[in-house]
Amino acid sequence: MLELLPVFHGLLPQGGLRRGSTVATGGGAAMSLALALAAGPSAAGSWLAVVGLPSVGLAAAAELGVALERVFLVAEPPVRQWAEVVAAAAEGAEVVLARAPDAVRAAEVRRVQARLQARGAVLILAGPTAGWGPDLELTATPLAWEGIGDGHGRLLARRVRVALDGRRAGRPVERDYWLPGPEGRVAEAGAPAVALRPRARPLAAG
Repeated sequence: MLELLPVFHGLLPQGGLRRGSTVATGGGAAMSLALALAAGPSAAGSWLAVVGLPSVGLAAAAELGVALERVFLVAEPPVRQWAEVVAAAAEGAEVVLARAPDAVRAAEVRRVQARLQARGAVLILAGPTAGWGPDLELTATPLAWEGIGDGHGRLLARRVRVALDGRRAGRPVERDYWLPGPEGRVAEAGAPAVALRPRARPLAAG
């Protein structure tokens, strides 16, 4: 298992990411959730490969706990070479973060899955996953932003409901998180975020 941030221990089966598996994140906060899932292994010493996601904000990733000194970026590959590039990225990283192409052949899926299992790596797919059948599927639905007072103020934190499903999920689970929280990092949603840290701060896009 690859270690997750402690805040996710009660969400995923066995509290970690199973090596050789594929995890999908969807919903309005799919990318933020994907980065938060990658943060645990990254902080524990694993390398993270980000494939073909030029819009990923590294500042936001760092706030969520990703160790940027163990991240390498791969330019977006041509669609016909996507599976080959992702499989190659798994040679050098224990976690690969990517967005699946609109159409993927079954042979390409099997190729990537075989490489993940051989290397003990985890693939996190942010967004649609047609044709993949991921082991775990997590949907992050934004509920509300915190920080705006009586018509003024700045966005401080986003409350998100994360639902777990998938063929290896066991029973479905739902939990609420601050993603991001008032200090940028993910946290379980409890008291209003404004009460946690009154000072407002700008948020990076993600």
